Amino acid sequence: MEEIAKALVAPGKGIWAADASPKTIIKRFKDVGIDADETTNTRFRKVLFDTEGLENYISGVILYEETLKNEILRNILVSKSILRGVKVDKGAIDLENFPGEKISEGLDGLRERLTEYKSLGAQFTKWRAVITIGKDMPSDVCIGLNVESLARFTALSQEIGLVPIVEPEVLMDGKHDIVRSEEVTKKTLKTLFGELKEHRVNLHGMLLKPNFVHHGKDCPKKVSDEEIAQKTLEVLKATVPNEVPGIVFLSGGDSSIEATKHVNRMNEIGGVPWQIAFSFERALEGPAMEVWQCKDENTKKAQDELLKRAKMNSLARTGGYNEEMENE
Repeated sequence: MEEIAKALVAPGKGIWAADASPKTIIKRFKDVGIDADETTNTRFRKVLFDTEGLENYISGVILYEETLKNEILRNILVSKSILRGVKVDKGAIDLENFPGEKISEGLDGLRERLTEYKSLGAQFTKWRAVITIGKDMPSDVCIGLNVESLARFTALSQEIGLVPIVEPEVLMDGKHDIVRSEEVTKKTLKTLFGELKEHRVNLHGMLLKPNFVHHGKDCPKKVSDEEIAQKTLEVLKATVPNEVPGIVFLSGGDSSIEATKHVNRMNEIGGVPWQIAFSFERALEGPAMEVWQCKDENTKKAQDELLKRAKMNSLARTGGYNEEMENE
């Protein structure tokens, strides 16, 4: 497990989160003008998985369960020596008696599902918890229940021999400023690592997938990339044990370029014990989806867009990215 965890955050590489649910991915297709059905996602995944040279920048791909079970798609990744992961939570539902807050489902029967996923060649897993900032939110109950689920998922994954990617996402939605994001992210991560310790997990055999510390989408006071990078690193230094091999960020609604800039700046600053990498979904595959438009003649264009974003984020792993490279 520890070797897989290290391989996922190998220098110059990161993780592609290709794990959107069918409902979510159909909405994404419609947002870019694609009239999608249940076969569209399989076609899109095959186009992108076939991208030549993808393995130079992408260490692993997080798959939705249906994609993991698709032997053709799975074998493309195997042929490129790209590690295969799977999203194992069943999504976030309303938390009873706490309006506006969510709890992720999926612990029932998880041990059996993990055993099946491993038999299909999965090497790592991911569980996403959702924390919302708002009036009187998040509650201690919401944070507590979600981190307990994350800890149980982590322990169960490691029991089966799978590397867990632990994703406590403090949402960017809302009017909160960066100071509030900092407070909530710090509290969430501190509570999480306390719970992981209680569950006796192996910190060397897991990865953390957090949000950037960031002003809310509707906050009138926007802050600089520099402040986002600095505050994010401050929170991580205060909460994440040195034993964790890597931190792979979610993009959380930032544009492709903004997300890359944040990772780049944190690696420029450096001075941390973990690998700082990426685990993006829309920020990696979004531009490719826009140009593909479900047309065979756009296959190469879509692959080029994915490869470009993967390469830009690879450069950000060393602090070697700048925005001018986008036009080269």
